[in-house]
Amino acid sequence: MKIKIILSLLITVLFYATSLSQVKVDVETKVKREANQRANSRTDQAIDKGFDKLEEGIGKLFKKKNKKKDNSQQEEKVQQNNASDQSADLAEEKPSAPDVKWAKYDFVPGDEVIFEDTPSADEESGEFPSRWDLYKGSAEIGEMDDEPVIIFLNGGGSIVPYVKNATEDYLPEIFTIEFDVWFEKGRSPSNRYFIHFRDHKNQWNKGLGEKLTVNPTGLEFANTDKRYPGTESLGWSEEPTGKWRHISIAYTKGKFKAYMDDTRLINVPHLEGNPWGITIRALAEKLYLKNIRIAEGGVKYYDRVLSDGKIIVNGIRFDVNKSTIKPESNGAINEIFNLMNKQSDLNFSVEGHTDSDGDETLNQSLSETRAKAVKERLISMGISSSRLKSTGWGESKPIGENGTAEGKANNRRVEFVKF
Repeated sequence: MKIKIILSLLITVLFYATSLSQVKVDVETKVKREANQRANSRTDQAIDKGFDKLEEGIGKLFKKKNKKKDNSQQEEKVQQNNASDQSADLAEEKPSAPDVKWAKYDFVPGDEVIFEDTPSADEESGEFPSRWDLYKGSAEIGEMDDEPVIIFLNGGGSIVPYVKNATEDYLPEIFTIEFDVWFEKGRSPSNRYFIHFRDHKNQWNKGLGEKLTVNPTGLEFANTDKRYPGTESLGWSEEPTGKWRHISIAYTKGKFKAYMDDTRLINVPHLEGNPWGITIRALAEKLYLKNIRIAEGGVKYYDRVLSDGKIIVNGIRFDVNKSTIKPESNGAINEIFNLMNKQSDLNFSVEGHTDSDGDETLNQSLSETRAKAVKERLISMGISSSRLKSTGWGESKPIGENGTAEGKANNRRVEFVKF
């Protein structure tokens, strides 16, 4: 009996011990599991919190960028609006000006051509120019870019117009002179021209003593010295590329002005002495001359309208057999534009005329397209189209003899007829 009781107790103790061991194992396992879970949970929370902050930072970063972008766009919009407002204000203050070369060129040729030499295409190359007389050196007809020119040779030369009564004063009290001169590329003390206002062959002790010196980059007259804008850094005898220059001279009862291309460089209000004639002197060879014109006049455009009902303009030039307006025409066109601006009730019919050279039908068509080109130029400058019309008369209404160079030059004209 005792043995059974003892065995039962042993079994109970063993069972209890096993249970305690199992419980201990379960507890330890559970504790480890719980610890791991809590550790993982804290890790997850830390990671989540880190990601939350990262996302928050990125969000703020993008918000800042978007804000900057929005601000930038807003500022740009404001600037655009301001620019538009400023443009509108400027537009209200003054009318828009056209982008036209030589827009401020104020030289206006005389009314009547008294000497003209382009030279003519009929001149033979190698011969002395027929419209001129020689004073010194040498000169002959040549070609440059298939165009006849006067070439100075063997160290240059001096030429004077071949005119009647050359010993007398053949320059009027109001006149203009125009010509184109070529400057060879390079630098040389001889790279210049002298324009004397006396005929050295026929008027050696008469006329004006001062001369106009034409350099590649400017003009000099008497004691004045002017350089062409944009080339002040160049030497007075230096030509960088080789080019043509258009020279214009205006004399009005003692007032003397001279222009290079589109800029007036010489302005003498009271010139002592009287120009009698002209001598053109080149100091070196490879200096070329073309498009020489001397014209008399002129009367103010408005006075011509009042007296004649029209304005005859021979200062509007075109490319050969084309309606392309040459830049040196802008002085006359600007004068018409200013007149129409001041006289709002003045309307013009722009009428083109040609000389008799070439085909009559082509001349008619050419006169029409040239008149139209002038009309459209004035409209582009701001004149209302209702105040202008255009037509062409070809060679049908000459005002000079087509047998002379001067007569042809006067026939090649644009008239502004009041309507």
